[in-house]
Amino acid sequence: MLTLTGPVAREQATGLGDAVFALLAGPGAGARVVVCDVAGIGPPGLAAVDLLARLQLAARRAGGRIRLRAPDPALRALLDLVGLPVEVEGEAEEGEPALGVEVEVEPGEAAL
Repeated sequence: MLTLTGPVAREQATGLGDAVFALLAGPGAGARVVVCDVAGIGPPGLAAVDLLARLQLAARRAGGRIRLRAPDPALRALLDLVGLPVEVEGEAEEGEPALGVEVEVEPGEAAL
């Protein structure tokens, strides 16, 4: 897990991107997801979006992805606005039902 604190500076991106890549591609790396705690990232802005985009790119290059923990609603809105697809802890992954949601299957249909 990475804990990101603000204010966000562009210079952080390289070191943090390397850390994400190392966590996913290093020896014995079994996890395909790096959780990034963004509760202390500070006010959302383009610097935060740039940092998260670079972390997502590093994760994808290593065959994984990042997942955000405790994002501010304004940061979520900004990420949606710029079209940066990131997962948020506690939300269902795309194509997966949310936890606690039952999927109804009609007789004769294959269960998911």
